Amino acid sequence: MSFSFLKFRKIPLAWLLLTRQPLRLAVAIAGISFAGILMFMQLGFRDGLFDTSVTIHKLLDADLVLISPRSKSSISMSGFPKRRLIQTLAVEDVDKTAPVNLNYLLWRNPENLKTRSILALGFNPSDSLLLDEGFSKKAYKLRNPSRVLFDKLSRPEFGPIEEWFLSEKKVETEVAGKRVIVEGLVELGPSFGADGNLITSRETFLRLFPANPPGSIEIGLVKLKKGSDPALISRILNNSLPNDVRVLTKKQFIEFEKNYWKNSTAIGFIFSLGALMGFVVGCVVVYQILYSDVTDHLPEYATLLAMGYRLKSLFFVVAREGVLLALFGYLPAYFSGQILYSVIRSSTKLPIIMDADKTILIFVLVLVMCMGSAAVAMRKLVDADPAEIF
Repeated sequence: MSFSFLKFRKIPLAWLLLTRQPLRLAVAIAGISFAGILMFMQLGFRDGLFDTSVTIHKLLDADLVLISPRSKSSISMSGFPKRRLIQTLAVEDVDKTAPVNLNYLLWRNPENLKTRSILALGFNPSDSLLLDEGFSKKAYKLRNPSRVLFDKLSRPEFGPIEEWFLSEKKVETEVAGKRVIVEGLVELGPSFGADGNLITSRETFLRLFPANPPGSIEIGLVKLKKGSDPALISRILNNSLPNDVRVLTKKQFIEFEKNYWKNSTAIGFIFSLGALMGFVVGCVVVYQILYSDVTDHLPEYATLLAMGYRLKSLFFVVAREGVLLALFGYLPAYFSGQILYSVIRSSTKLPIIMDADKTILIFVLVLVMCMGSAAVAMRKLVDADPAEIF
């Protein structure tokens, strides 16, 4: 009978123990929320880094991508002979190819005349570069020399290009010290490596960057015939082409970029470490709260043991306190994270989003944090000796 009574009183008892001291409960919720917000921000920045690093990669209209084996990432691309791309046409499954130049050039803000590095892509306007169906109409304008398409998602430091263009004002500036005219807008998005992007023809690109050999390209796009297996054709080309070029599927090209930021830089490690520190801080806060709660109520727990309740039943009371703290602490962290993500997106143009995976992961971490701390605090219940109350 006594156990049955406690079974129906577990959740109310845990709630009463937590709310007995409202200030302590508020401190606990604040500490857990802070830890949750810290984890949301650190993982948000980390995932934002990986996502933005492959924004352009995902938009490329290609099944296979050719790069130099010396290339490390989009911020450190090496060239390879353009004829390697032409040689891929010897494989029956290859439908068409597109040579692309890629490098960083200096863009002059037409409003304040300050210069800033911008990622430039050069391609033949008659080729297919992006998956966007409306891009071909914009690309046609690049047939004229010194014309460029500006990424309207670029950071505002490049100037009010979108505003001027939409108001039908002629947008003229300098890139690499040479005059260019903005003929259209595209949507690519900035990354940790590039704050802005522009697209132009290979002819204009080579005029802006004359140090680049005309017969050299940084990226080769290969479109396969319908029904072809990209992985199989990639292996065939890697075996047949010289070792001064590397053939990747589009998926491998995306992973190639992500792996650079994950393994070759300290950025991913730093953000993961920051999330871990938030987790540790939350564990300490929850442990201190639950340990103090158990210590303050040792006489009451001892009384319940003297009445016949099992120690295991009291453990569940503390465990439910941990669950309640996880719920109360996670909700403010989640909504605060949504607000902060929105502020970061508007100010940095980085696609930091509250996706389902991140939402579930942080909740699980908060729950583990609270339940782990509760498990450690439960050890204090062993000190509840019924003999001491008599």
